[in-house]
Amino acid sequence: MKKFGALFLTLVLLVAMLTGCAGKTVVYYTECDCPEGTHVEAPAPAEPVTPEAPDGTVKIGLAIVANAASSENAVKADYDVTIAAVTVDNNGVIHDCIIDSIGTAVEFDSTGTITSDLTAQPLTKNELGDDYGMVAYGGAVAEWYEQAQALADFAVGKTAEELRNGAIDESGKAPAGSDLATSATIYLGGYVSAIEAAAANAKYLGSQEGDLLRLAIASSIDGSSNASADAEGLAQLYTNVVALTEKDGVITGCYFDAIQAKVNFDATGTITTDLTAPMQTKNQLGENYGMVAWGGAIAEWDQQAASFAEYVTGKTADEVAGIAVSEGKATDADLVSSVTIKIGEFQDLIAKAMQ
Repeated sequence: MKKFGALFLTLVLLVAMLTGCAGKTVVYYTECDCPEGTHVEAPAPAEPVTPEAPDGTVKIGLAIVANAASSENAVKADYDVTIAAVTVDNNGVIHDCIIDSIGTAVEFDSTGTITSDLTAQPLTKNELGDDYGMVAYGGAVAEWYEQAQALADFAVGKTAEELRNGAIDESGKAPAGSDLATSATIYLGGYVSAIEAAAANAKYLGSQEGDLLRLAIASSIDGSSNASADAEGLAQLYTNVVALTEKDGVITGCYFDAIQAKVNFDATGTITTDLTAPMQTKNQLGENYGMVAWGGAIAEWDQQAASFAEYVTGKTADEVAGIAVSEGKATDADLVSSVTIKIGEFQDLIAKAMQ
């Protein structure tokens, strides 16, 4: 009888192992009355492997890095935002790169009253161009946008690791005597870090080698508010970004993100926000953004943004602009099932990127 039981158990183990090989449930045994050294467990399932995209396909990466470390009590919330977009291939080699930055402040006084013009739209450093004034007022070798372009050009054809090793020295600047040092004398360390983050975030969204990478950014500070005896004031920089690829005017891949950079202050203008805490984008926040938990939305912002990005892939700028809306929300049945947030900001970004 014992021999029959041992034989039966051995057969069960073999069946379990074979079933596991077939991709179905595997039975694991932790105890057995088999003779010592004869107990066998089915192997643990292998970790899933994400297949690489076909040759000729590239990923889009996007990173937004923000801080308000230079803010001052009863003076300002001082924002520094770096945005990098890349396309990278299966080997992590950068095929295209765009860098931009926003440096802006929301000013407030010792009574907690905002003194900045909240209707003014912050411009990026690329948008400011020569008006940024590094040459005219600082005697720089080139304007910011030109130096940033020099770094972006240097990044092409390199992996993120090769970029860091070749673009900057221990000080975060281009190595003395290098070709890059002749065209980019600004501190590059933060921009290199942003490019690395964009490459790490890269996703396969349909783009092919040779597709043109575009980046569009829109910011506002009109969500800011004064402090009062009952409520803290808010200095907010709200930035929306799209990185997309296009060919012959048709979107071939699309990636959205946004950040609500916030600094709170009290009725004396004293900053109450921890300025050392990281400022996360909506994609980084994910479910912690709270649209589902607190607003009952069908999906979080990052999921809805990704759904809209997928929906517009294959469309022209005119077709995106022509998406039917009612009170700012899409009405197309194929879209409303996954996107219930207002889409106007997305449409405006795509129009700006495709100009």
